[in-house]
Amino acid sequence: MAKELKNIEIPNITKDTLPATTRSAVLNKVFDIELKDTPLKAMKPTDVLVKIVAVGLCGSDVHYYDTGHIGDFVVKKPLILGHESSGVVVAVGDEVSKLKRGDRVAIEPGVPCGHCKNCRKGKYNLCPNMQFMATPPFDGDLSELIVYPQDFLFSLPDNISYEVATLNEPFSVGIHASEKLGINPGSTVLISGMGPVGLLAILAAKAFGATTIIVSDAEKLRLDTALKLGATDAINIKETSVLDSIMSLTDGEGVDFAIEASGNVGGEQTALAALSRGGSLAYIGVPTTDAVPLNVPFMTDHETTIYGIFRYANNYATGIKILAQNTELVETLLTDFYPLEETQAALEQTRTNKAGSLKVIVYPNEQLRK
Repeated sequence: MAKELKNIEIPNITKDTLPATTRSAVLNKVFDIELKDTPLKAMKPTDVLVKIVAVGLCGSDVHYYDTGHIGDFVVKKPLILGHESSGVVVAVGDEVSKLKRGDRVAIEPGVPCGHCKNCRKGKYNLCPNMQFMATPPFDGDLSELIVYPQDFLFSLPDNISYEVATLNEPFSVGIHASEKLGINPGSTVLISGMGPVGLLAILAAKAFGATTIIVSDAEKLRLDTALKLGATDAINIKETSVLDSIMSLTDGEGVDFAIEASGNVGGEQTALAALSRGGSLAYIGVPTTDAVPLNVPFMTDHETTIYGIFRYANNYATGIKILAQNTELVETLLTDFYPLEETQAALEQTRTNKAGSLKVIVYPNEQLRK
């Protein structure tokens, strides 16, 4: 049984006694977070009332916090941040069949329309009508309570803590990338950028059978953590040439697969140059520039396959199964813990302390760790 479960009190609320508001951490404008009472939407028959227990802060939360936008997504009105989360079921609608009061859940933060061409193909991450938490104009779940559809709540096994469960959101990105690439047993993989997405992509690549996993980053903490998670080689980009090191490690052939998770222009170009002939590359990291020059002659000569990765689809259940087998390993990613009242301090920690912090957790209700 996850040790934190005993500390969680479940409010005495039913679908018929739903409060009108809940307390949330709201981004009013850049660098301005305020605790407010925010509306709690009415429950549909297939909805579930969830008490949010833990929320992991993401790089996208930081971008909205310090710049007010990511690409075309612009914060035009107050926004509740947070989308990497877990909680406990408080009440269920009349048509909910999968969950009951007291169930512990991970929350997949995107709800597609279910009817468009991409949804019908199973590619619901590409739904043009996606309602994704903390992506303007849709609120996230740095809130005490949320109402959410049952189909995007996933029961947790007893050995996964609420904090580890929050990691399933960034982990699902790495699983999706590994699936698209077709990583297979015995393969060689480069993963550049050791933020939480890149670190968890190591676990995904291992699960798909990769035997050599080379990682690169500029921070020692992140490289050390990567080795603990299963990377075979770690390259500090401040100390050596990434491309030269990869060619040395692969006898000049390059890697079979690359996952670029840094969003750094140089990293995106190096990931391409590190591919072997016939290699495949997945771009996860989003650069701050409008475009990145890529070596087209290299692509044609090497017959490379390149994928853009946008979130994930149908990966949440798989992620939970893999996390359940690696709980002690992924605990190393959890570095900082804050109550909801200190959300702004938590965002500053995430924004400014890349050398000392990996995943920062905010507790909208009881603070389980300090």
